[in-house]
Amino acid sequence: MQQLVVLIVALCFSWSSWVSAQEDASYLLGPGDKITIQVIGEPELTIETQLTDSGKINYPFLGEITAKGLTIKKLEDVVYNGLKGDYFVEPNVFVGIVEYRPFFIHGEVKQPGGYPYKPGMTVNQAVALAGGMTERASREKIFITREASKNKQETANLNTSVKPGDTVTIEQRFF
Repeated sequence: MQQLVVLIVALCFSWSSWVSAQEDASYLLGPGDKITIQVIGEPELTIETQLTDSGKINYPFLGEITAKGLTIKKLEDVVYNGLKGDYFVEPNVFVGIVEYRPFFIHGEVKQPGGYPYKPGMTVNQAVALAGGMTERASREKIFITREASKNKQETANLNTSVKPGDTVTIEQRFF
């Protein structure tokens, strides 16, 4: 009975993270992502941690694990394989994203800076989080630098999707 209650609580707590992860199963973990790792029925193996710049986490029994560049599913597999055999017969491992790494917005917005990413976010929503555009902002000169390609700016518009770690730049318009 207690294991069923733990399972239900874990599923409710992690539902939004699970749905988000399912929206983009190819999402790669990176520094700044806050994740939870749970082994159902083993509360002492539940951790919530943020990936550091090295992209590594410390996990009970397994020590240091490199999570940077892994998908949620791959990290689940790493923990599962590490615990199976030596510690558990068949561990039920769950990994979820609690909070994505932030995106950044600067240029002609009222409150430039870093903001928490939410799945499905667009440039328009990012601008709204940053307090809106200034009077001098251009709606045609919008650029995104993707985290994966730091040196390459992409032309964007208000409907362009924003990903975790991206940098959005709103240029100034000329009258």
